Amino acid sequence: MSDAVGAGLTVRSHKGPYDVLFGDRAAAGLDALAAGGRPLHVIVDERVADLHGDRLAPLLAGPSVLRLAATETNKSLEKFPAYVDHLVATGIRRDHLLVAVGGGIIQDITCFLAATMLRGVEWAFCPTTLLAQADSCIGSKSSINSAAAKNILGTFTPPRTIYLDVAFQATLDARDVRSGIGEILKVHAIDGPESFAVIAADYDRLFTEPDVMLRYVRAALEIKKAYIEEDEFDRGPRNIFNYGHTFGHAIEAATEFAIPHGIAVTIGMDMANFVATRVGDGSEDHFRRLRPTLAANYEGFQSHPVPFDAFLGAILKDKKNTGAGSVTMILPGADGRLAKVTHAADDAFTSACRTFLEEVRPA
Repeated sequence: MSDAVGAGLTVRSHKGPYDVLFGDRAAAGLDALAAGGRPLHVIVDERVADLHGDRLAPLLAGPSVLRLAATETNKSLEKFPAYVDHLVATGIRRDHLLVAVGGGIIQDITCFLAATMLRGVEWAFCPTTLLAQADSCIGSKSSINSAAAKNILGTFTPPRTIYLDVAFQATLDARDVRSGIGEILKVHAIDGPESFAVIAADYDRLFTEPDVMLRYVRAALEIKKAYIEEDEFDRGPRNIFNYGHTFGHAIEAATEFAIPHGIAVTIGMDMANFVATRVGDGSEDHFRRLRPTLAANYEGFQSHPVPFDAFLGAILKDKKNTGAGSVTMILPGADGRLAKVTHAADDAFTSACRTFLEEVRPA
C-alpha cells in the first residue's frame, strides 16, 4: 500500500474536523482506542463479532458491548429503549465514547444514540462493509425507521474518527462486494466521464487486488469529501449523490428488497442513463459507454422480476419529488455531466422506464 493511499483523510464538518484512518493505521488506532483508558460503549454487528473476534478482541473485551443483528427491524425507533437501557446500565456519561463496528445499520443506530443520549456523546466508526467504507462513513447523515416509515428520523452527526480497514472485506459475500462497488462506480460517475473510464478499466482488479480496491475506496471518499464540505446538510450540490437512487430505491421497494441496495443503485444508474436518452438531454453514446461496466456489476439481476406497477408507485412516492405527478431525479446531460431535473410522470417517462426494465436491462 502506497503512503498516499494509506495516509489519513480529514473531513471538515459543522462539529469540527474528523479523520479517516486507513489500513494498518486503522487497525493500530482501534487497538489504541481499546487501551486508551477512555470509557467505551461498543455497538457491534454480531456477525462481524463472530467472524473477526481475534481482530476485535481488545474492543470486545470491554465492559459495555452491545451485539446486534444488522437488520432493518433493529434500527427502528421501537427498539431503542432497550439500547438506551443497556447504555444506562453500563454507566454511560457525556465524556464516554460510543464505537460502532459494522455496516450502515450499525452506523445509523450508533449515530442516533450519540446525537440524542445525554444531549450528545461522541462516537467513532469502524465500517466493515464495502458500502459503508466507500460511501456512508463520511458525510454525517444517519437515519432510523419508525413503524412503517423508513429513514424518517435522523441527524447530521459526524463520528470523531473513522477506522477503515479493507481486511474486513475478506468475509463479505460477492453480492455485498458488488453492492459496495456500485456506490464506488456512482461516485466516479459523478466526478465525470473521465473518472468513470479510469475505474471501468480497473473493474476486474477490484475483486482480486486489495490495494487497487483501497485506492478506489479512498478516491471515492475524496470525491465525496469535496461535496459534503460544501453542502454538509444536503441542500444543494450534494443532491447529485442521489444519482441512481431514485430508480434504485423504487427497484428495491418493488422487489421487496430482494436486490441489494448497491446493486439496485447500479441498475438505477444504467436506467437513469437510458431514460435520459428518451426524456432528457442524455446521449446514446454516454449510455453505451457506461453500460458494460454497470451491467457487469448487476450480473445475475438482469432478469430479476421488477413488478412495474409497484415500481411506478414507489418512484412517484419518492421523497425527493417536489410536486404531484412529477419525478425529481439525477440524469446525465449530453456531455455526461449529471444534474438534478424534474420531469412529468407522463407516458413518455413511464414508457422509457418500462422499456428499460423489460427490454434493455435483460439484453
